[in-house]
Amino acid sequence: MDTKPPIPPFDEASALRKVRLAEDAWNTRDPEAIAAVYTPDTIWRNRIEFPQGRAEVIAFLQRKWRRELDYRLIKELWAHRDDRLAVRFAYEWHDDSGQWYRAYGNENWAFDAQGLMHTRLASINDLPIRDSDRLFFWPQGRRPDDHPSLSALGL
Repeated sequence: MDTKPPIPPFDEASALRKVRLAEDAWNTRDPEAIAAVYTPDTIWRNRIEFPQGRAEVIAFLQRKWRRELDYRLIKELWAHRDDRLAVRFAYEWHDDSGQWYRAYGNENWAFDAQGLMHTRLASINDLPIRDSDRLFFWPQGRRPDDHPSLSALGL
């Protein structure tokens, strides 16, 4: 059986680590690698889509990044308890016409005993922004450790 540390129950340090690992994974934009940290029967709510299971998560993420170009994400721990984490996030992306957006959202996560996420409930809003309003400029991939957090950016 796969184990994806940190595993529950979460303390503040392990919760912060789990959130950063999730952010790092999503910034790779690798659907197969990302899906591997979810249970095989994972259940999601993401806007109007409700993927279930890894295969549907992979298909969802492939569609997402065909539309959301030059995606860069920052996640921040909001709260933790036992096997659950609450996270807030923002990400920037543009569509194929060049219009930039900043998406703001909250996620509720629940994990199994091996540290795999079995439930991901996301609420997300997109705000059109000008190119000059962008704040996330690191090279594609992992956000550098010295890049400001959401709180430091005032988001």
